[in-house]
Amino acid sequence: METLNTTRSVPISRRRWLLRGALASPAVALADAVGLEPSWIRIRKLTVGGGRLGIRFAHFTDVHFKGDPDALDEVVRLVNASGVRFAVFTGDLIEEAQHLDGALQSLGRLRVPLYGIPGNHDHWSRADFSPIRKTFAATGGRWMEDEHVRVADRIRLVGLDHPEIPTLPAEEAFRLVLLHYPAWADRVAPPAPGQRFDLLLAGHTHGGQVRLPFVGPLVTPYETGRYDLGWFETPAGPLYVNPGIGTFFADVRFLCRPEVTLFEV
Repeated sequence: METLNTTRSVPISRRRWLLRGALASPAVALADAVGLEPSWIRIRKLTVGGGRLGIRFAHFTDVHFKGDPDALDEVVRLVNASGVRFAVFTGDLIEEAQHLDGALQSLGRLRVPLYGIPGNHDHWSRADFSPIRKTFAATGGRWMEDEHVRVADRIRLVGLDHPEIPTLPAEEAFRLVLLHYPAWADRVAPPAPGQRFDLLLAGHTHGGQVRLPFVGPLVTPYETGRYDLGWFETPAGPLYVNPGIGTFFADVRFLCRPEVTLFEV
């Protein structure tokens, strides 16, 4: 005997579909912010000055290493596989000194020279910087505190721990400046009267970690100024603010993925 199915499909109206979508959106956004974006590292490729020097390097920042090596190991893997000549780091490797050894074990696997500067959390941790200097030097790079060095033959790299530029030699070179705080781009002096630096790189802001469409970051830390994320023209030269690798205060990111930036200059 055949049973008659009296259940019938009810079409979903456009209004009801939009309502369901609106109700589901907060849950989807929360899942993205907590479960996906914090560990979903983006590779961004950028060219400066038409890439006339033919030199490629990587930039990452704000690791905030807390003992779990997964994210930092992935950064090392990505940099090693990228074919760059060297890598630069713009501060906040750790928050607590107890995690320094683990962070340096990961960085020690880099196969390119690593140059970097401290951030506020590196200082606040009261960690001994001597092991950091040794690890960076072992890669062929350098831990820099208000210093400059010639790299890749044609780049003058300046690493700042204070917003004062050390005296630079008169030379034909691409002048690259590492800052932790983006707002320092308004305070550092140009290389010479009437000149600007070729590129400044900063971190610190994490891009705000949570960004809303048409709004931008909900919160940014001190010494951000108007430079929260991405490209800006500043009095000192073009500035790129990287959103960082780790998180601070809350392990969430929304519309603000962690990033390793590959530059060609």
